[in-house]
Amino acid sequence: MSDARISREAVIKVARLARLDVTTAEVDRLTTQLAGMLEHFADIDALDLGTVAPMTQPYPLVNVMRDDVVVAGLDRDEVLAAAPAAEDGRFRVPPIIGLDS
Repeated sequence: MSDARISREAVIKVARLARLDVTTAEVDRLTTQLAGMLEHFADIDALDLGTVAPMTQPYPLVNVMRDDVVVAGLDRDEVLAAAPAAEDGRFRVPPIIGLDS
């Protein structure tokens, strides 16, 4: 299968550059699929979009905002009591910088 927009050789070359191991059947399938995609892009290119304003979203997005509500947090002493190691009101963790490997 071949299409004027994309060749089997182009698909093989791109697959090789991407280090993809594709079979002959996959090359044929990918060539057909990519040709179909390029045809779709050509259809889009043929549309008269001169009066359409540039946009980043096809639908308007509205952020849902809510008031911040202060709630009680966890009790520090209770949390640190459950920790494997704590020191001076903080979690104690093993050092990771400066260790000899």
